[in-house]
Amino acid sequence: MLEEKLKEAIIGELKRQAANRPQSLKVEGADELIVNGKIDLAELVMVIAGSLAGGP
Repeated sequence: MLEEKLKEAIIGELKRQAANRPQSLKVEGADELIVNGKIDLAELVMVIAGSLAGGP
């Protein structure tokens, strides 16, 4: 359950970042991701921490 929640949070955040900056980040896949570009690590960490704390 926790692993699935973390996986969903990470994939969702990476795809959100890619949608906001399609010129600098591309994300493909579901179970195995292909990521090409710059990731805002601070935002990704915040989403992961929120997921662990039970946030949305």
